[in-house]
Amino acid sequence: MTTILITTANGATGRPMVDYLLKAGFHVRAMVRSDDERARELREAGAEVALGDLLDLRDVRAALKGVRRAYFNYPVGDGLVEAAVMFAQAAKEQDLELVVNMSQIQSRPDARSKTTQNHWLSEQVLDWSGVPVTHLRVTFFMQWLLYISGLIRRGRYVMPFDGDSRFAPIAGRDIALTAANIFASPEEHAGQIHTLTGPVEYSHQQLAEEVGRVLGKDIPYEQVTVTTFLELIGLESDTVKRKHFEAVTIDQREGRLAGVSDAAASINGGPLVTVEEFVNENRSRFEFDPATSTS
Repeated sequence: MTTILITTANGATGRPMVDYLLKAGFHVRAMVRSDDERARELREAGAEVALGDLLDLRDVRAALKGVRRAYFNYPVGDGLVEAAVMFAQAAKEQDLELVVNMSQIQSRPDARSKTTQNHWLSEQVLDWSGVPVTHLRVTFFMQWLLYISGLIRRGRYVMPFDGDSRFAPIAGRDIALTAANIFASPEEHAGQIHTLTGPVEYSHQQLAEEVGRVLGKDIPYEQVTVTTFLELIGLESDTVKRKHFEAVTIDQREGRLAGVSDAAASINGGPLVTVEEFVNENRSRFEFDPATSTS
């Protein structure tokens, strides 16, 4: 049975990917940082859990031992290129059949964001390894809405981006299913770059209106500085995210996240999650509470 390693296995893409691959009959090794309740749930689902740090070469080598295919994903933060080098080396040692790499839609060598530039560099590192790789260049997740769900409950839709800048948000589980389908047919996708977006492009203003429509409430769009945004969601001390979001604000203004790709729908053979479906699936997180609303 083919073993597939899923890094960040408790994340928005990793967790559903584990379930999709188990259902498809693969042996799944789920790499996580902590042996906690979520790790227990992964074991109960049928996954093998590997504890480790993507910035520790010994951990990465151990996680990849006996693996044939692997998903490489790294959170927004310091260390991406170093992690990619370690992962590429360990993947080469194991002669992997395929690595699916999570990247960003605006990945490029001259990116203003160090994080975005590091995604591009990580793509190059994995390509240099000689291991077959599929790069997923992904737009903003619909999960961004969950970051501000507490604000939405109080009637505020707050983002640091220009209200008329456009993108087509995609649900994490659609990305996960895309990767799972790629793993099932590695020979069809190795060496390719797939741009993944959701099914409908919105401006941030239009997205706020759509969320309000689904919830049956008027939730006007409110643009704030990146610093204020991070304070509102409890990440005020995260310097990496602040610098990244400031750069992405300009990327959005330049249209680097605009447009709709049919790659995910084509690979998955069906429609993608809509914003309405996503909000309804997570409705308890968004429900407006008049007792805590702002005037």
